Amino acid sequence: MLKNNPQVKFVSVMGVDLGGNTTDAKIPIEIFLTDMEGFLKNGVQTDGSSVVLPEIATLGDAKVDLLPDTESSWFVDYNYDNPYDEKRYVGTLRIPAFLVHNGNFVDSRSILKRSLNFFEEKVREALKEHPHLLTNIGIDDASNIEEFLFTAATELEFWVKTPEDSEDIEKLSTSQNLKEQYWKRTQGTVRTALEKTIELMGKYGIEPEMGHKEVGGINSTIGINGKQNHVVEQLEIDWKYSDALQAGDNEILVRELVYDTFTSFGLEVTFAAKPIADVAGSGEHTHMGVAVKLNNGKIINLFSPKEMDNDYLSLIGYGGLLGLLKNYEAINPFVTSSTDAFNRLKPGFEAPVCTVASLGNDVKTPSRNRSILVGLIRDLTNPMATRFELRSPNPLSNTYLVMASSYQGMLDGILATMHIEDPQTLENEISKSAQTEGIYLEQNRQYRCEQDIFHDFSAHERSNLFGKTPETVWDNFHFFQQNEEKQATLLNGNVFTKALISSYKTATLDRWKEELLHRIIPSNMEVVREFVKSHNIEGSTDLDVVRWEKILKLRSYLVKDSLEQSSLFTRLRDALNDGQLDKASELQKEMNCIMSELRNLYSSYKRNLI
Repeated sequence: MLKNNPQVKFVSVMGVDLGGNTTDAKIPIEIFLTDMEGFLKNGVQTDGSSVVLPEIATLGDAKVDLLPDTESSWFVDYNYDNPYDEKRYVGTLRIPAFLVHNGNFVDSRSILKRSLNFFEEKVREALKEHPHLLTNIGIDDASNIEEFLFTAATELEFWVKTPEDSEDIEKLSTSQNLKEQYWKRTQGTVRTALEKTIELMGKYGIEPEMGHKEVGGINSTIGINGKQNHVVEQLEIDWKYSDALQAGDNEILVRELVYDTFTSFGLEVTFAAKPIADVAGSGEHTHMGVAVKLNNGKIINLFSPKEMDNDYLSLIGYGGLLGLLKNYEAINPFVTSSTDAFNRLKPGFEAPVCTVASLGNDVKTPSRNRSILVGLIRDLTNPMATRFELRSPNPLSNTYLVMASSYQGMLDGILATMHIEDPQTLENEISKSAQTEGIYLEQNRQYRCEQDIFHDFSAHERSNLFGKTPETVWDNFHFFQQNEEKQATLLNGNVFTKALISSYKTATLDRWKEELLHRIIPSNMEVVREFVKSHNIEGSTDLDVVRWEKILKLRSYLVKDSLEQSSLFTRLRDALNDGQLDKASELQKEMNCIMSELRNLYSSYKRNLI
């Protein structure tokens, strides 16, 4: 195939480190063809200290092998800026790979693969030991199961804009509140770029299902040159599910297609979770399910009960959902791992902040509660559709680790409840009140809610019912460290190891500190400096003077040091540099509150000026 397609001039192995970064090393195809079998068997060496594997690939022990995954789907990455001839472009054969250090597989893809293998092994054993689990899903004998199918899917939300245009937050917020953009018709270059992206996805076999506008954005304008100006739009692209490992690979490819296509039309693309303050962020709801293929070719969804009208879930499905919820303190650090991600998880923006699930108003009426963490997706006419929708990930979450930790949590719940024969017992368990002691779930916590948790509960009530919510990266790991039993869930089957968890924690906290010191604080300082005095004595009122005095006081508190007291920014820097992470986390929360107050106050101040 390669010899018949000379436009494919390079090969590259695509490993994914613990930070979700992919490798891409251009190797001339001639070198690959001289010893293709050796290349596929032994891979290539790289400098592991340059990827996110701290405490594993160190400066003194940096050799890492990129080992091609011969069981995955490979693809050709074409460079549309580099023509090969009049009809073709230069391409690179991208081969998904594993990262191996001293004989140990240490990358995100291998962690997910281990979790899937371990899940299958333990659930097979459970099905053999507890025949009632089989009866509940309509299978006669465990020996009839040929293979497990881990079905998963993500979706991609992102913002696009014309370069050098600044966002008008008030216009964006107003448009969002008026629902002027959601699912509206795309126009101009945005429409063309979206259509071309969807066409490319189809050519790669990713099976796109839909592309549309999301809730964020404002109408663009047409310049004197006839081209669109002031483009600021939020979009979403969806595609068909696949097996879990392939779902992770597909997501990387789709992000690359989106970025390359939209930038070729002169548009900037961001996959950030919260690129614009006070406007809807971008999520990446992750759908996960498990099915089995029988010897006769029939496929059975392990999460669907035999009688769809009688129960929300099968016994295995209930166990999986219970495990996902109970162990979420251990799962969350692999889902929400950056300040940007936490900026999205704010009440009121349809982003989940509480560990709680929704099953539906009743068994025969599936519903979608958009305020909860985990949604049960059901279709009474299609048992294969039953799955869990985890709503907390964002476009820059490491999907491999999100799914690996989630399947580990699900497995814990399945194994803990596999002896229970009555589905009603497990429905009662997930529906218990916070005051009721659970057979598996924790007391003083409620895990199911069919209400709007933002509208129907205060922040205090949410905290009491659903547990305290982490607000910073450090909070997340603090809660993680407090739950040793839940940490152990990740270690089961050697899926995660203590070394891998420690490496991931170090990398994530280092990034948190680095971003605060060198991006977030400097960016906030620039914002504060832009809030300047704009009124004069002749045209001002006493309200203008009072507001400006408040603004001036907040600006000084944030930025100005004195002999008596350091500013908030200085205290935050000092805490980070001194390793006082508890203190830094609290100061970050205070900074976020004051910056929000300052923005709102300055906006009110400017509106009152003539």
